Amino acid sequence: MKIFISADIEGVTTTTLWDECDDSKPSYAPHAKQMTEEVLACITGAQKAGAKEFLVRDAHASGTYIDHTRMPSGVSLLRNWSGHPYSMAEGVDKSFDAAMFIGYHSPAGRAGNPLSHTISGRPQTIKINGILTSEFLLYSWACALEGVPTVFLSGDKTLCEDFRDLHPMLITCPVKDGIGGATINYAVKDTLKSIEELAEKALSQDLTTALAKLPSSFEVEIDYKAHASAQKASWFPGVALKNDTTVTLQTGSFFEVLRALKWII
Repeated sequence: MKIFISADIEGVTTTTLWDECDDSKPSYAPHAKQMTEEVLACITGAQKAGAKEFLVRDAHASGTYIDHTRMPSGVSLLRNWSGHPYSMAEGVDKSFDAAMFIGYHSPAGRAGNPLSHTISGRPQTIKINGILTSEFLLYSWACALEGVPTVFLSGDKTLCEDFRDLHPMLITCPVKDGIGGATINYAVKDTLKSIEELAEKALSQDLTTALAKLPSSFEVEIDYKAHASAQKASWFPGVALKNDTTVTLQTGSFFEVLRALKWII
């Protein structure tokens, strides 16, 4: 099996504060290490299920948080950004058997993680067909565009509960919970063990029915925190200003949704 893994940091076991996710701050290092450890736990579990080849997408900030020297044989790491609309799922293609997501977090406008956001800090909310939209939804659907089923997700408890039915064979692994600006962080030894065990379980399933069917059309609504952001976004082709802070986009192509978001978020 060939597996695609996308990893973020705001949803790993240890993070609570923005400074812990910023490599310009001295407090970030142990959390980048934890991000690496959770990716390794996922790889180990996947290997136990028979996976032989991996591409890991370092999908946070500069895209250079995962320790490349820790990756085992058979694992390639995609770092930094090319500008491709797949963004946090860049590198996925039809050659992969399954996709797995590590360290993901609740979307902008949703409680459950003090670091909840979607792509950037500009949107108050992003909705697609009325669904409050997370980065997990966006980039697991990008995998589905390539015919690659998403089978595993780790992150905060709220994200795991909200999106556990997004994909037919998805197995989720909550590693922490959020209450307002606070977090309840589970024991690292426990979460690493759970990630490994559940990653193996996810890939041991019969994946013939694991691929999600995407909607036939997409209505995107973005409510920005600043009215100036909405005004600027309204000049993008196909985007219309709904009110002072909100724009909409309607399309039959999810790739067009991802392409627009690269420019207006």
